[in-house]
Amino acid sequence: MSRNDVTEKIMTAKVLNGISWASVAEKVGLSKEWTTAACLGQMTLTAEQAAIVGDIFGLDADERKWLQVVPYKGSLPTAVPTDPLIYRWYELVNVYGTTIKELIHEEFGDGIMSAIDFSMDMQRQNDPKGDRVRVVLSGKFLPYKTY
Repeated sequence: MSRNDVTEKIMTAKVLNGISWASVAEKVGLSKEWTTAACLGQMTLTAEQAAIVGDIFGLDADERKWLQVVPYKGSLPTAVPTDPLIYRWYELVNVYGTTIKELIHEEFGDGIMSAIDFSMDMQRQNDPKGDRVRVVLSGKFLPYKTY
């Protein structure tokens, strides 16, 4: 058994039982974005969180332990994603990455936006021309140190 096996079991139970990520997040007590990432194998759950997720998805004691292991982060199977939705994010970074970098450096200085001290919010935004996906990413600025 591996963490990937547990993720597959979670996805199977989600589909077969019509479970929404928002309902899982509500029971765990965290955002739907973080909770989904955790269920997909990208975050580490506490024992208490793993118990809740385990109850929701019918995981046994060994499978719940896998939810508490620090994962190998990065879940894309190829360097350039082939899934159309994920590829658009890749395209977004290819087109706007240098702009984002330039504007962050101009506003904050030489450093990076953390993906560790980070939050994300994704919402549906109604629009008469077609609904939009609104994503807000918020990461702590970490300046490079001199030494």
